[in-house]
Amino acid sequence: MKFEKREILLIVGILFIMIGVMALPHMNLIYSVTIAISLYFAIRVFIGRRKKQIQKEVGQGICAVCGAKVVEGKCPKCDTA
Repeated sequence: MKFEKREILLIVGILFIMIGVMALPHMNLIYSVTIAISLYFAIRVFIGRRKKQIQKEVGQGICAVCGAKVVEGKCPKCDTA
């Protein structure tokens, strides 16, 4: 299982949050682990949906000259000649 740098940072951050939650009075280990795991998967789902949305908006790419969305390999503004 290969992790990217940002995923390792996410896991370390979630572990710190779990340790902080455990410091609260009357907070058991099982509650802090449950909160940490649910937070991890919530962030992963959010990131996945955001990537899909960005991919849908960008499509084939963005024109370097005018910044318009490239459609069918051509810029609709610059390549209209």
